Amino acid sequence: MGWRHRRGCRGRFPKRINIQQPLGINQFSPTPQTNSAPVIIEQAEIEALRLVDLEGLSQEEAGARMGVSRGTIWRMVQSARKKVAQALTEGRPLVVAVGPSSEERGA
Repeated sequence: MGWRHRRGCRGRFPKRINIQQPLGINQFSPTPQTNSAPVIIEQAEIEALRLVDLEGLSQEEAGARMGVSRGTIWRMVQSARKKVAQALTEGRPLVVAVGPSSEERGA
């Protein structure tokens, strides 16, 4: 848990992101029978959003807790905010992306 995927074949491999509170849920849905396409959000984005917006940490402090840079936190928070706003305003389900565990990756 906490691994991100490199998009494309260029650039460095992403760092492991520390997630302190694994989620107990995997989906938010405004109505049980929605035919809209879900909005996919990553666990790391939710953790960054929780640390910055819910706990009130600065981006530097959140980055230190998650083991990534302030810029990475900024991008994750911006992406998470956009996805949450889209799900709420369009009435679409919000689904947490579940990636392969660290055991499956051999780490």
